[in-house]
Amino acid sequence: MTIRVLVVDDQDLVRTGTVLVVDSQPDLRVVGQAADGAEAVRLAPAADVVLMHIRMPGMDGVEATRRICRDAGPRVLALTTFDLDEYAFAALRAGASGFLLKDAPAEEMLTAIRTVHRGDAVIA
Repeated sequence: MTIRVLVVDDQDLVRTGTVLVVDSQPDLRVVGQAADGAEAVRLAPAADVVLMHIRMPGMDGVEATRRICRDAGPRVLALTTFDLDEYAFAALRAGASGFLLKDAPAEEMLTAIRTVHRGDAVIA
């Protein structure tokens, strides 16, 4: 079974790199990209897992996560720059299945996607 992934980040270079890593896996497929929370909410129904950057202009990742999870949508994996980031904890309270540091190795991110898709939590 292929896991459908939505990549959300306001930085184009980060999105592009993440897409390349995710699409390199035979069991994962990027089904969309979003540059802000509003676009993420709109595209989320097509995904099984949303990789959600937390700090974005406009609708941030916390509010987007809240809206996606409110409707029992896909699982959300929050991406953050800081390990003690209040935004990451806010994303967990909003319904995210876990959070991952943006500087985590690619293999750790791929494992985290598969883990939250199974219904387990990730705190890394």
